[in-house]
Amino acid sequence: MAGTERPAQFNIREAKTHLSRLVQRAAAGEEIIISKAGRPVARLGPIPRAVTPREPGRWRGQVLIREDFDVLPPEVAAAFRGQGLTPGRPCGLRW
Repeated sequence: MAGTERPAQFNIREAKTHLSRLVQRAAAGEEIIISKAGRPVARLGPIPRAVTPREPGRWRGQVLIREDFDVLPPEVAAAFRGQGLTPGRPCGLRW
């Protein structure tokens, strides 16, 4: 929601009639204000997602990183410099 944008406001009757639609909008991140006799009484909005802290080493033993992982082949390095590009092959590699 933008800083200057006001939340959509619905009276209780409209909210009851269109509740599933309003819940979809709230789940998508929109804030909805429900009012009674023109006075705001409730707010409908998304539930913040719980942030799970990272656990370093969780993938240990499940991923194999080869010794030559950081070695950049010369043709790839040349492609990054715009050299050796082959027409019809976007990256210039021949595989």
